[in-house]
Amino acid sequence: MIPQSPVPADADDFHDRTLQRLQRTMIIFCVAGVATAWPYFGWRTGLGFAVGGAIACLNFYWLQKVVAALAEQTVHSGTPASSGGIVHRFLLRYFLMAVVGFAILTVSREAMYGFFSGLSIPVGAILCEAAYQTYRVVIRGR
Repeated sequence: MIPQSPVPADADDFHDRTLQRLQRTMIIFCVAGVATAWPYFGWRTGLGFAVGGAIACLNFYWLQKVVAALAEQTVHSGTPASSGGIVHRFLLRYFLMAVVGFAILTVSREAMYGFFSGLSIPVGAILCEAAYQTYRVVIRGR
């Protein structure tokens, strides 16, 4: 017997569409940010923004996959997943970002500004999603 998912299908669809919008918004922000930073602030800042944006998008994708795998494992086994591997992957991800940040800092301070700006792309995407969800609930009533 296959255990039933505790989350209704409508909620799954809602989460899938939300994640798709977040990913699409992050890619749009990354492209727009590079297109803006490169001509206005120079190639170093533009390249730093591109690297930071790529790492932010990749990190968001990895986090999404880890959470989905943990939820799947917990639902099917009925017991919480081990946190040791999760913590190691989490720390490794941020260690790699710190190494890239240090490497960029040693090359150029302007590139570091772009790198940190690129890493903040998910924040902007989440703010846009929150505004969209607020609009849906307040104005459209759903």
